[in-house]
Amino acid sequence: MGNLRHMLRARTLLGPGPCNPYPEATVALGQPLLGHLDPLFLQVLDETSDRLRTVFGTQNRRTLPLSATGSAGMEAAFVNTLGPGDVAVVAVNGLFGQRMVEVASRTGAEVVAVEHEWGQPVDTDRVLAAHPSPKVIAAVHAETSTGVESDMAALGAGKGDALLVADCVTSLGGIPVALDEWGVDIAYSGSQKCLGVAPGLAPFTISDRAWERRITRPQSWYLDLGLLGGYAGEAGGSGGRTYHHTAPTGMVVSLHAGLGRVLEEGLDAVHARHAAAGGALQAGLEARGMRLFAAEGHRLPELTTVWVPDGVDSAAVRKRLLEEYGIEIGGGVGQYAATVWRIGMMGHNARPDTVAMFLAALDAVLA
Repeated sequence: MGNLRHMLRARTLLGPGPCNPYPEATVALGQPLLGHLDPLFLQVLDETSDRLRTVFGTQNRRTLPLSATGSAGMEAAFVNTLGPGDVAVVAVNGLFGQRMVEVASRTGAEVVAVEHEWGQPVDTDRVLAAHPSPKVIAAVHAETSTGVESDMAALGAGKGDALLVADCVTSLGGIPVALDEWGVDIAYSGSQKCLGVAPGLAPFTISDRAWERRITRPQSWYLDLGLLGGYAGEAGGSGGRTYHHTAPTGMVVSLHAGLGRVLEEGLDAVHARHAAAGGALQAGLEARGMRLFAAEGHRLPELTTVWVPDGVDSAAVRKRLLEEYGIEIGGGVGQYAATVWRIGMMGHNARPDTVAMFLAALDAVLA
């Protein structure tokens, strides 16, 4: 095992995540480490939770960064709301809708999966008609496997008595998210995408309405929101804290800094920057004769999916981009593994110079 300094190489991370972090988030990782019950750290945790409320578009008191990656946010959403006898309707239009079904089914709940063609947005009417009285309706806002955005506001408007769960892993910090306005009860994200921080945290929020209907003793001890709320002061800055786990304090400080960067730039400006970068990339790909995968009108700017040109070896192109240019892009998922590329313009990478650099490297490799 050699010296890591000589093994690791700088990469331009343009896959489906992680992306290259904002410089402020990287610098924050080098700050002096604090204990997880240090009053200074608890102040940072409270401020981080407050910043998350702003980017989520919510007033939810219980908003906090979970000490795990985005998939744990998904698990927390379901284990705290579903048990045997409950019904969950899940919209499936990609891999992460499928994963919602898998996670929800492990709670013992009855899961009604509403299947869609991959590359298409969620059909609100079909989802709302799938069951007369589900406890939970769940959908992916920005499907990472297909590059498609779905309309959470329409689901919120028609949810009735159900709790609405939204996967915002690839949307938060990249496109507008307005949970309270949309009627979303529970949402989760990941630190490593448009928020521009290293992987390791799952921003999470739950409404009072969902809190009152939660499973009070869920099957997961680690993701029990009741216990986590005691440590995070109900994520609202209250005084007494009960020890639950050793929080990754350095990562929370880094997320605090990344969110600070986003809010200093301004959410509208950040969303516009992602829209411009994604739009330039998609226009550049189409100008080269390539076909975009996601349905027109529902394409994410932060994650572009494109068909691999005929006769081109997808894996070979990705390998050359990585080895010769230090650029990582993603392949497709499932049946599209060898026929679709996923190209991210997230966080600090959502800039015109990154788009130009990638397109030039792609031209060189395809030539």
